[in-house]
Amino acid sequence: MCGFIFLGSKAESPLANGLGHRGPDDSQYVQDGCDHDYYFYRLAIMDPTAAGRQPFILNRKRVMCNGEIYNFKSLRKFLKGQHYKFAGNSDCEVLIPLFETVGIEAMVKMLDAEFAFVLVDEANDLIYAARDPFGIRPLFYGYAEGSGKICFASEAKGLMDHCTGIKPFPPGHYYANGEFVEYHDVGDVSVMVEAPMEEITTQIREKLEAAVSKRLHADVPIGYLLSGGLDSSLVCAIASKISDEPIQTFAIGMETDPIDLKYAKETAEFLGTKHTEVIMGKEDVLGALKDVIYHLETWDITTIRASIGMYLVAKHIRENTDLKVLLTGEVSDELFGYKYTDFAPGAAEFQSEAAKRVRELYMYDVLRADRTLGANSLEARVPFADLDFSNYVMSINPMRKLNTYGKGKYLLRKAFEDTELLPTSILMREKAAFSDAVGHSMVDYLKEYAQSLYTDTDLDQAVVKYPSNTPFTKESLLYRDIFEGFYPGYDGWVKDFWMPNKAWVGEGVNDPSARVLSNYGDSGV
Repeated sequence: MCGFIFLGSKAESPLANGLGHRGPDDSQYVQDGCDHDYYFYRLAIMDPTAAGRQPFILNRKRVMCNGEIYNFKSLRKFLKGQHYKFAGNSDCEVLIPLFETVGIEAMVKMLDAEFAFVLVDEANDLIYAARDPFGIRPLFYGYAEGSGKICFASEAKGLMDHCTGIKPFPPGHYYANGEFVEYHDVGDVSVMVEAPMEEITTQIREKLEAAVSKRLHADVPIGYLLSGGLDSSLVCAIASKISDEPIQTFAIGMETDPIDLKYAKETAEFLGTKHTEVIMGKEDVLGALKDVIYHLETWDITTIRASIGMYLVAKHIRENTDLKVLLTGEVSDELFGYKYTDFAPGAAEFQSEAAKRVRELYMYDVLRADRTLGANSLEARVPFADLDFSNYVMSINPMRKLNTYGKGKYLLRKAFEDTELLPTSILMREKAAFSDAVGHSMVDYLKEYAQSLYTDTDLDQAVVKYPSNTPFTKESLLYRDIFEGFYPGYDGWVKDFWMPNKAWVGEGVNDPSARVLSNYGDSGV
């Protein structure tokens, strides 16, 4: 996890909104012969020596990349066959040679990676950029005031002082010759998998194990966020099986009513991890709110709620450990189903909803993981977003993924049922959303705080104040007001409020929490 800002024309004044939190280990500012400005903020993970400093330069080409390229060793072997010699051991050093060898489109399709990069061919004054298919790594673009030249940054705040028309760079796209081109759509399935249950669950297990394994390669220590839910517990269990030493795990919960902490502790004890519990209270929650929204660059209700705990546990890790990389459990819900997808009327509708959710991840859960960790100079790695794994799961006949088993995410649970990697009580535990599972009191405190600040008249006037993406509760009005204080007029960075499908759960549902659903059951106990 690093951060960069690329300005297509020379800045007339110094940058006020740097991205130093994304990369405190080193910073670089260079300018090329075409008056392009490059700002790079490094979190040194792969090859922490000077040989890993960016931007990389070769044959009058420069590249800045925030990413982890998991197949870089095979790419290096391929490129050495093309007579390239590498100066260091950074995974991102392969980018310019790969571009020179195969071109931009073949290049991005060859990357098994989480990435966002900008590559400049200085000799021809050509600019290229690209982002991974899920948008795990953030990227924004805008146009320089005055010149209109395109600019890029890892976070929107990096462009605010110099650009207009700032927008998220679409995941699964590359930019070349002034155009955005889609090279991979995570929601598109061309062929459905028709296979016996045993074959499907075996593929799920083996592909997830491979996804975790490849994300354990780093030149710095790795830690794990462990909620005690199915997804993070599986990631930790697989990593524990692979690792030679006990892994380090971290969980967070409210001091009054933590739900996840007991399950995380049970999992940690079963796996023999070095486990840390972080406790937060009302003052911690309310005190972090503005910082969280500033780093998230969003006004979405559920993203903000779920980010507070993640931000605070990441802050603890940054202040108390030497860790730089954390594995997380995002993306599983979108692939296998939420609590609300139990109400899907049929297989086609389930598949359509899954496709919508994975395409929008970069605005919600994936954004949350990157920004809360990035704010604390940590890198998130997301095994469930592995392309080989996710492509396979999306291609499974959705009839298999419907909850006809009396248990959500049944295929994922079934895949690890006889492995003894996790206790049955964890493997079969009902899902509780992170913002609920840290403790119901957290959201209650946020709602109470908003209630103390706004009147019913304030809420009635919200449609006048914010005609687009209008807040519909006092809590959402609070978040929107804070967001507009940092990013006025940029509410379009997020498409809509994340909410369960109201056609399935009822128009009366006006809260994203699974607590409001009739099937919440024992998720919150």
